[in-house]
Amino acid sequence: MKRRQFLKQSAAAAMLSCFPATLSAIERQSTPGTIERRALGKTGEKLSIVAFGGFMLNRATAEQARAWIREAFEAGVNHYDVAPEYGTAEELMGPALEPFRAKAFLSCKTAQRRQAEAGAELDRSLKRLRTDHFDLYQFHHVTRLEEVEMIFSEDGAIKAFEKAKKDGKVRFLGFSAHSVEAALALMERFSFDSIMFPVNYSTWHAGNFGPQVLAKAQEKKMGILALKAMAKQPWPAEADRSAHPNCWYQPMTDPEEAMMGLRFTLSHPVTTALTPASSTCLKLALQLAPRFAPLKPEEVEVIKQKGLATRPLFRYQPKT
Repeated sequence: MKRRQFLKQSAAAAMLSCFPATLSAIERQSTPGTIERRALGKTGEKLSIVAFGGFMLNRATAEQARAWIREAFEAGVNHYDVAPEYGTAEELMGPALEPFRAKAFLSCKTAQRRQAEAGAELDRSLKRLRTDHFDLYQFHHVTRLEEVEMIFSEDGAIKAFEKAKKDGKVRFLGFSAHSVEAALALMERFSFDSIMFPVNYSTWHAGNFGPQVLAKAQEKKMGILALKAMAKQPWPAEADRSAHPNCWYQPMTDPEEAMMGLRFTLSHPVTTALTPASSTCLKLALQLAPRFAPLKPEEVEVIKQKGLATRPLFRYQPKT
């Protein structure tokens, strides 16, 4: 990395780490008692600050899927996200979301890294979700730099993405990443519309995981979709996971704690926070989101110390 670019990124990351970051750079629409909506980068779309995380539908019943999606939609949620890796979620979301599809922003993802496989999976997802297009299509959980190279290789999946956009099957292109290295590399290689990345007070403060990625995304004026806002910590060994079978981490279920988690994430210039794979967390988020207010200066140190005392889900240690 050139010294000038490094200094620019470092300065931007430092600005973001001076939390809470300003929200003046993102367009917001809010009315008291309703869920705020924010601009998604340069797309012209405005999404609810809480999004429906489709993994919660895995192993649900059709009746549950219809009820949860209707509840979210009527509460003001207009962003619904799903992926083939989420078990039965696509098949359940398709008919449940169908009555609201015209007013919903639907995003899907693929873990395929080759052109043919990614194109085939996109078509299968469209069929399952009973739609002729996705508003946003994303590379799913990119973690290794080898995956980035594969995506942009001669027969890489980026070609399937570009063709799908040209053919009208997708409107916008993005990715989700679970490593700082992969996120930064993807943003350097292509002009994506959005990034989906963990923005959590523990990973931010105790894991140094997030500031450098958000700084780059802001520099590129991308929409930022936040993961893990309501993630508490890795599951303790003795914990009972039966109430949240789709969650690989312990979610926040205490209202006060969940509100602090959401406020930390949404006090940054992100567009939306996706709910954990738990209907309990969805219902909690729907109750809390209309009451969102950015963290006050006196609350910043409190949540920083709480984050430093919690074991983060992700850590970033830059290579020297």
